[in-house]
Amino acid sequence: MRLLLSLYKLHKLVESSHANHTRLFHALTKPKPPPIMGCSTSKVEVSRSTDAPSDDYVEGVVCKDSDIKENEMKSFDLGDAGKVLLVRQKGKLSAIGNKCTHYGAPLSGAALGDGRVRCQWHGACFNILNGDIEDFPGLDSLPCYQVTVENDEVKVRARRSELQTNKRVKPMTKKDVREAQNIVVIGGGPSGAVCVETLRQEGFSGQITLVCKEPHLPYDRVLVNKAMHSEIEKTQFRTDKFYQEHGIDVLKGVEATSVNASDKTVALSNGKSLSYDRLYVATGMSANRPDIPGANLQNVFVYRNFEDGRNTHAILRNDLKVVVLGASFIALEAAAYCLDKDVADVTIVMRGNVPFKPLAGERIGAAFKKFFEDKGARFITNSGFARIIDDGTGKVGKVELVDGTVLDADMVAMGVGSSCLTDFLKGSGVDLRSDGTVEVNEFLQSNNQSVYVGGDIAYAPVWSHNNQKAAIGHYPLAHYHGKIAALNMLGKTKQLQAVPYFWTKLFSKSLRYAGHGKYTDIIYIGNVEQLKFVAFYLDGDEVVAASSVAWDPVVSQFAEILAQGQKLYRKDVENDDKFQWTKKLHHSEQTDCD
Repeated sequence: MRLLLSLYKLHKLVESSHANHTRLFHALTKPKPPPIMGCSTSKVEVSRSTDAPSDDYVEGVVCKDSDIKENEMKSFDLGDAGKVLLVRQKGKLSAIGNKCTHYGAPLSGAALGDGRVRCQWHGACFNILNGDIEDFPGLDSLPCYQVTVENDEVKVRARRSELQTNKRVKPMTKKDVREAQNIVVIGGGPSGAVCVETLRQEGFSGQITLVCKEPHLPYDRVLVNKAMHSEIEKTQFRTDKFYQEHGIDVLKGVEATSVNASDKTVALSNGKSLSYDRLYVATGMSANRPDIPGANLQNVFVYRNFEDGRNTHAILRNDLKVVVLGASFIALEAAAYCLDKDVADVTIVMRGNVPFKPLAGERIGAAFKKFFEDKGARFITNSGFARIIDDGTGKVGKVELVDGTVLDADMVAMGVGSSCLTDFLKGSGVDLRSDGTVEVNEFLQSNNQSVYVGGDIAYAPVWSHNNQKAAIGHYPLAHYHGKIAALNMLGKTKQLQAVPYFWTKLFSKSLRYAGHGKYTDIIYIGNVEQLKFVAFYLDGDEVVAASSVAWDPVVSQFAEILAQGQKLYRKDVENDDKFQWTKKLHHSEQTDCD
C-alpha cells in the first residue's frame, strides 16, 4: 500500500513538472505583439517597444504644437538623425516619412488630400495615419512614427534605420507548403511586381509564381529611355533574396506561350507548364517598328526593354548623327538623352507639326518644339521615313524620307507606338479585342472568372472618367492594377478607382498630366511659351484633365480631387481665384484607407 502511495505521488510530481515546462515553452515561443507605432498624437507618453534596443530609436521634441495648423504639412529635423513629416488633419497630428519612396520628392511640397498625401512629382499616395502606400508608382510604404504632445511640445520617436531609409516594406505572410492554392502572374513589369507583393501582404500563403519574359527581375522601366546609362542591379525593384525570403518563385527569361483557361494551365517557353487556381496577366506592350526597308539594321533602336537603352548609350559619341522617328514622349525623351550626351546632330522627323498635340494640345506642343530647337535639335515636320539605308556593314548609314530627302545617320531612334503582347492568349478562352487588349470589369476580371488582366493591355473602367473603359499605358496605373487584381483574386472585393497620372521629364522641364478624356477646350494659367503654366482640358464645361510645367503640386491636387469623386467645372478655373478649388481637397468625409 505504501509502495502504491509513493508511486502515485511520484506520478503527480512528474505530471506537474511536465505542465510547468509546457507552459514555459509556450510562453517562450508565443509570438510577441508588434511594437506600438501609431502615428497619431497622444497626451500620454507611450512606452518604448521591447523588440529592439533603445539605442535603435531616437526621440526628441521637433516643434511646438502651435507650429502646425489644420490641413498643414511641415518637415522637421529629429535631432541629427533625419527628418520627419508632420501632418495635422481633423484635429489629429501624425508623423510619417518626409520623402516619397519612389524618387525621394520632399513631401512637404506635396498635395494633401483627405487622409493621404499625394507626391507632387509622380502622383504616389500615402496614408497620413499609417504611412501605407495607396497609389503609385513605387512599391514601399512610408515609415510611421510615434507622436506625443505635452505642454505645447511635439515629441517624435522613430527608428534610426527608418529615418535613414525613409522606406518601409509592409509585413508579408510566409509561404505555407500545406496551402494548396496556386496563383500565377504573367508579366515582370510593375503590375506583376505589385501584384505578387500585395498577395503576400494580404495574407495569401499559397504558391505564387511570377513569369518574367526578360532575364531580369521586375525593374523601373521608366529609366529605359530617360536614363539609358542605368545599371540593371540598381534599377530592379527587389533582389533575388527578397523574393526567396517571401516564397515568391520568379521565372526569369521565360515566356508564357499559351493559356488554357478551361484546364487552368499556362504553357511556358522552357517546355514546362504551370497550373493555377487564379491567373493575373499583365504582359504590357512591345515597341513598334515600322514596316519599311532597313528597319532591322544595326543601330536602329526602339525603347521598351532595359537592353534597348543600354545599347543606345553604348554607341553615343561626339560625332554621332542621330535621326529620331516620331514625336511621342518616348521619342523626345530619347532625343533629349542624346542631346545631353553632346552628339553631333539630332534630327526629329515627325508626322504632324508639333509634338504631343493629341494629349497636351498644339500650343504646349509648339512650346516644347521651340524648347528642343533651342537645345540644338532640328525638326522635319509633316514627314516620315521611306527607308533606312545600309552603310555597307549592316549598320545605319542614311535615312530616306517620304519626299525623297536623304539624311546622314549613324543611329535611328524610334518612338512610333506599341502593340499588345497578348498573342499567346489567342484560343485560350480569354476574349481579345481587335486591338489586342482584354476587356475587364471594375474588378479587373476578364470574361473568364479565374483570369484577371491589368496594366497596358487592360481595357478597363476609368473611375475618374465616369467609369468609361479605356486602355491606358501609364506606369503608375499599371502598379495600381496589380494591387486591385491581387485583392480581388483573394476575394477581398475592391473596385477600381483609377485616376490616370502621367509625367515626362525633358531636359530640366517636367510635364505632369492627370485625368483622362477627349477635350474640346483648354484654359491656360501662366505662360505656356516659357514652359511655366497650368492647362485645364474641358469637355464642354467639365474639366477632364490637367497638365502643368513648373507649377507643382497643382496636377497632384487635381488628381486628388478626382480621387475623392469630385469634379471641376469651367467656373472653378475661370474665376478670379483660379485655385480656389484646392480648398475642396479637405472638405470631403474621411473614408477608410486600404
